[in-house]
Amino acid sequence: MREIVLDTETTGFDPADGDRIIEIGCIELVNQIPSGRTYHQYINPERDVPEDAVEIHGITSEYLQDKPVFGEIVGEFMDFIKDAKLVIHNAAFDIKFINFEIELFGFKPINMLSVEDTLIRARRMFPGSPANLDALCRRFQIDNTGRTLHGALLDAELLAEVYLELMGGRQHGLSLADKTAQQNNDDGDESVELIKARPYRAPRIFKASDEELNAHKEICAGLKDPLWQKIKEA
Repeated sequence: MREIVLDTETTGFDPADGDRIIEIGCIELVNQIPSGRTYHQYINPERDVPEDAVEIHGITSEYLQDKPVFGEIVGEFMDFIKDAKLVIHNAAFDIKFINFEIELFGFKPINMLSVEDTLIRARRMFPGSPANLDALCRRFQIDNTGRTLHGALLDAELLAEVYLELMGGRQHGLSLADKTAQQNNDDGDESVELIKARPYRAPRIFKASDEELNAHKEICAGLKDPLWQKIKEA
């Protein structure tokens, strides 16, 4: 099972008002284990980044001037996410921006049914408790001290850890023990193979007693048209 944990940074709150994506960060999970593959890209929004947005993520208009526009990276971005399930915190916000951008270049919009919203899952699991990313990191004792500003790739990395916790992830890690191996396939992609040691146990033979054999014969004799008799006669 392939999943992509995704986060974006934008110039504002609504693409209909002219706001645009300026950063995308993705972490690939295979069978809910990080594969090591990531996608990260800054994007020139072809407009100014408002100061109130810069205060949140620290990404300025000057920094983005030499970055590619969305049309230059849309192909590689869509190739990376392909048909994987997307894992996003407050997914409606990010999907609104992503669909606005990709539809401009002829791609079909992403269906929300193929998206796991960790905000909704967290609110269901912990009703009444804060469910933002920082609060969930504190709940699961995930180190987010490096998160002084929002950043798409950093937030995607933290969200991947939170998501695994929401899905019972630490238990998954324990099941790996010390026999987890990582191998590269022919395409260079990393895959994870789990090798579980199973102790050999010699087969045990249980011999039926005479009393048990007689009881079995009596039961069989009382059956009407048993299947094995028909097979024998055929």
